[in-house]
Amino acid sequence: MREFIDGAEAIARGAIAAGCNFFAGYPITPATPILHHLVRELPKMGGVVIQAEDEIASMGMCIGAAMAGARSMTATSGPGMSLYSENIGLAIMGEVPLVIVDVMRLGPATGGATTVGQGDVQFTRWGTSGGYPIIALCPTNPTECYSLTIHAFRSAARFRCPVFVLTDREVVATMSTVDMSTYTQAPGAPPNSNFIPKLAGPGTFVPYQIANPDDVPAFSPYGGPNLVRFTGSTHDERGFLTKDPEKVARLNQHLAAKIDSHRQEIELVSADLQPGAKTLVVSYGITARSMLEAVATARRGGKKISSLILHSIWPVPESAITQALRGVERVVVAELNLGQYRRELERLASYGPEARPEVVGVHRVDGDLITPEQILEKLL
Repeated sequence: MREFIDGAEAIARGAIAAGCNFFAGYPITPATPILHHLVRELPKMGGVVIQAEDEIASMGMCIGAAMAGARSMTATSGPGMSLYSENIGLAIMGEVPLVIVDVMRLGPATGGATTVGQGDVQFTRWGTSGGYPIIALCPTNPTECYSLTIHAFRSAARFRCPVFVLTDREVVATMSTVDMSTYTQAPGAPPNSNFIPKLAGPGTFVPYQIANPDDVPAFSPYGGPNLVRFTGSTHDERGFLTKDPEKVARLNQHLAAKIDSHRQEIELVSADLQPGAKTLVVSYGITARSMLEAVATARRGGKKISSLILHSIWPVPESAITQALRGVERVVVAELNLGQYRRELERLASYGPEARPEVVGVHRVDGDLITPEQILEKLL
């Protein structure tokens, strides 16, 4: 069975399939259609949708709902991410499981509200204080919008942290004909799981108790039988503020370790590596679709080309990238910004005793898409 669908509706459906029952957002192009779809559909499932007064309130509501046990999501675009920043830090510190959709557009500031861009890649990673790791997933089409939104809810529950679905205007707004049977076959489609954080068991509840730095503390929602403390300040395992150096270090090391120590579990790519290929092309989001066409054209011309689509942007999928770099002499990175993710490829390509491959970028910030021909020019 086929249907005609855009990425916004696919994200909304994925959220509902994952059990999302709370959404708060503020209208902002090009993320508004996600709000529209959920306003129409989520209340039918018993969920709550709130059009908040601004982005700051949206994030605050989502944090509160998530800590009360709701499966919570919000959606915005570049300027809204700027306003989300402080509350993103609060969600990291409080270990709040929620999903944040960022539909990228051309920036900075108001930028091009109806214009495609991929300029929030580094901002998503570094846009709040402290520099602690986050998880960001990146779909290339409506099928992946559905499956990666589901996967984002699963990861948010698994790691008790905000998880980003980092998409772009064209993926969200472009209508595509989709074979509905492919929804469950897309990258990131999770195994059967209930998307609920590890719940606290019987006995005395300690809100942030862990045995090892990379553990995830058990969850007990506000309004339940346990006393839960929540703070944006540095705290001990009971949730009390502390300046004890040992406890401070343990907390901050834990916030990093629970993600960094599980990189292999989080890593998600589509690799198409050809034996003997000396050129590797890397992309993500809407640009990956041009990349696939360019690679197919080059191969029809007899060229050996390897390709790598990144579905998990953060943490950097270092294992998959390092494997793809083996034996490669040239790396082409295609993205709709001035080379934000190219920096990560340059960093990884500089490691090891082997000769360092040349890393070149195909970039565009004029509001138009990168064409297959532009990528082919760099490949050939």
